[in-house]
Amino acid sequence: MPVAAPSPRARLVQIDLLRGLVMLLMLLDHVRETFFLHMQLSDPVDVDDVSPLLFGFRLLAHLCAPVFVFLTGLSAWLYGQRQPDPRAATAAFLFKRGLFLVVLEVTLVNFAWTLQFPPQTLYLQVIWAIGLSMLALSALLWLPRPALVALGLALVAGHNLLDGVRVEGGWSGVWAVLHQRAWFEPIDGMRVRTSYPVLPWIGVIALGHAAGPWFAAGFDPARRRQRLLTWGLGALAAFAGLRLVNGYGEAPWHVGEDALRTAMALFNVTKYPPSLLFLCLTLGTGLLLLRLFERPSLARRLEPVAVYGSAPMFFYLLHLCALRLLYLAAVAVWGHTQGTLFGFDDPAWLLPVAVALAVALYPAVRWFAALKARRRDLRWLRYF
Repeated sequence: MPVAAPSPRARLVQIDLLRGLVMLLMLLDHVRETFFLHMQLSDPVDVDDVSPLLFGFRLLAHLCAPVFVFLTGLSAWLYGQRQPDPRAATAAFLFKRGLFLVVLEVTLVNFAWTLQFPPQTLYLQVIWAIGLSMLALSALLWLPRPALVALGLALVAGHNLLDGVRVEGGWSGVWAVLHQRAWFEPIDGMRVRTSYPVLPWIGVIALGHAAGPWFAAGFDPARRRQRLLTWGLGALAAFAGLRLVNGYGEAPWHVGEDALRTAMALFNVTKYPPSLLFLCLTLGTGLLLLRLFERPSLARRLEPVAVYGSAPMFFYLLHLCALRLLYLAAVAVWGHTQGTLFGFDDPAWLLPVAVALAVALYPAVRWFAALKARRRDLRWLRYF
């Protein structure tokens, strides 16, 4: 029997708020990648050379992918509870949307970044990883919930055991997709970069789906808040404990020239693929923010942020197009100011540009979110 979930017309504002917040942080990071591309950030970041402000922007952006993938699994559970046959309906939706995202990544998203079609270089990034994770979850959700939790924890906590595995030859492309960030050539004349190896992300989406019953209509809100607090603090405690002893799953930190550089080194974690410590830090923070956003007074004050979270794919595609047009316009007006690139001289410009762009795009996102809520007969709208 399905567990009662909110009615089809009721959105959980705390989920939209958290999703909207990470979308805005993603916008800031993509402004950095557009207008500060002349100063590439390694993974992990070189904390001895990077400016603290640029490191701070990058650290905030670390929240985006883990939180969004976790919420994708959670939202899939909520979707299923509104259907007559929850598992079958959820599996079908995840499969179709996952396939849609994979196609979207290798076509429109890559074109927005590279302006090449057909592409000579293909970057398999976050939309690709979410799509493949959804395809995987469409099969895994048939497992009993305890088994799904165990598998999710095993993938999140155990995938770093595979860091030393390197595959060459015919199966290298498969392993690159799963765990080894690498270049490979599936066909002559096309290079593919697996920026987001998917194995740990499958674990994250599985844990998000397993957390779905916490948000059922009949679940005690106080109990849900306690679970969010316990798991959030537990994840951060695991991060602190492992990090302080330079434990498993991460490159060692070192004492810097001052307290600030030392703190930067402590929080300098690996994203590609996401280490256990990266996921403990980001998912722990995300769970605490989700608990915070359950406060009705805060939710009312942050209502515009929730708008971005209610139409995330529309906002994602819209901001990529807007950033590309802004970059081309800047080159046309000022030329190449950083070698062969246009770029700002100071990272302090990144935040006001991101804020201005978010404000400029808000009316379009609000219009599309309202259209989604109003036109439920247009089933394709839910993919955005």
